[in-house]
Amino acid sequence: MNVIFKAFMKNLFGASYERVARTFFIYLIVFWGLHIADVKIEIVPSILYLMVTVFTAGVMWQALSSETNMAQLQKIRMLPFEEWKLFFCYIAAMGSYVFLTKTAALLTVLLAVSDWSLREFSGSLLCAGIAILMMPAFHFLKLQMISENENRRTVKKHRNYSVWRYFFRYLRTHKNYLMNMGIMYGVACVLPLVFRGMEIEFVVPVGFVILSMNTPLGIFLSCDPALERAVHVLPAPGKRFCVPYSLFIFLCNMIAETIFLCSLQIQMGGVTFQMIMIAVVVALSSAVGSVLLEWFCPIRGWKLECDLWHHPRKYLVPAGMLLLLTLAG
Repeated sequence: MNVIFKAFMKNLFGASYERVARTFFIYLIVFWGLHIADVKIEIVPSILYLMVTVFTAGVMWQALSSETNMAQLQKIRMLPFEEWKLFFCYIAAMGSYVFLTKTAALLTVLLAVSDWSLREFSGSLLCAGIAILMMPAFHFLKLQMISENENRRTVKKHRNYSVWRYFFRYLRTHKNYLMNMGIMYGVACVLPLVFRGMEIEFVVPVGFVILSMNTPLGIFLSCDPALERAVHVLPAPGKRFCVPYSLFIFLCNMIAETIFLCSLQIQMGGVTFQMIMIAVVVALSSAVGSVLLEWFCPIRGWKLECDLWHHPRKYLVPAGMLLLLTLAG
């Protein structure tokens, strides 16, 4: 049983568990930097526990949904190990990975900027543990109820409309992507409340930039190396894949920004034609930037798909758009 657990752990953290030391060194720097900056935010314990639970549960669900790790698990199941030992070690290793690389990052920031006690720290650990243990039950129940389509990643040949079909089929079979988009559209509705009392000419571009940061839509090639290899062998791949890919992200961005403008008009008023044009420019530029990053700089060396969701690269395009909008006045 220890051998199985070590195999999973080495796959996630490296042969010598070097990723653990590197990660905790970064957390120490972040904690010390925030502590020196003396940034303090009052966080009610119930909100602290809710944040830790929801964040850990979400990341654990993403980790369990990682097709790469599920494929590796299927290969290991062919070995002569007892089924319950295999799944126990898999969940233990995955939970350790989620807590040490994701939840620990959240706790580092929260504990650095708030006054906390041993009771609150222990409660946060308990909430994280409960979330890690609950998600596998829901996930494997989902696997029993829903039969996955093995061929959902097949790319049709040489026709743009088949690429669109792939995108919509991919979203339909990855409910967590749809959930993320739904959350983004919900954020678009409530952003005007957050910006209330601020200058509308300032908050509108910032809102557009925030809503363009739809991470799952920008990692189609990174999360599927087989798809990346397939599209690169197509004739004129830039035209046949990158153009519809850019238009697809542009469409999704425009939906979020349209919701934001409608909500802004209802709550604050003052939406102008110039703002609509800025929305179009930001949505299109962000889409093209995301596709160019995926085409020329796909993310490598990741272990779980949730690593892609939280990769720092996702901030490059929004930061660039914010800088351009600032320079443009």
